Amino acid sequence: MTGNIYGYVRVSTAEQNHDRQLVAMRALEVPEKNIYSDKQSGKDFQRPNYLKMVKKLRRDDMLYIKSIDRLGRNYEEILEQWRVLTKEKGIDIVVLDMPLLDTRRDKDLLGSFLSDIVLQVLSFVAENERVNIRARQAEGIAAAKARGVHFGPQARALPESFPALYQAWREKKISLRKAAEACGVPKSTFYDAAQRMKSRDNM
Repeated sequence: MTGNIYGYVRVSTAEQNHDRQLVAMRALEVPEKNIYSDKQSGKDFQRPNYLKMVKKLRRDDMLYIKSIDRLGRNYEEILEQWRVLTKEKGIDIVVLDMPLLDTRRDKDLLGSFLSDIVLQVLSFVAENERVNIRARQAEGIAAAKARGVHFGPQARALPESFPALYQAWREKKISLRKAAEACGVPKSTFYDAAQRMKSRDNM
């Protein structure tokens, strides 16, 4: 091999750990300066370090990735990036967790055909899992809301004196500002609670 060796690692958020991927790259003796890492979603390829790496890649270079979903999670964009890297850039790609995705081997027509099929299946699986995760998250949030779980900032509790203060404000004995200060809440909070109480009184 005449080109340089590169490695690309990715995790979806800053809280996630990419040590396992880094260990795999170092075991392959990928030079540290050639390991590019992003902590960003795989929904598209607008990732700063990925884009820097692609600019450096030259024909006959080698790129290692741990698994196809580390490259990305969007089915069509993975296929397009694979085409750009292997056909336009002329580099080889090795997916460590899937030996069939190794462009160094089977360079004949049949080998390329089989690699393309495997890539399309795995890319579809990666995107399908991304869609399923989003669906499960939405279902979980809906179920939690149905159980009365509150999302967003916690509502501030009103004091026991609120009904009396509400009545005094409604009868214009005190101002909205004074009533809210007495409750220890912002004017908007007091007003919203007053409107809810008014609606209940009118039922």
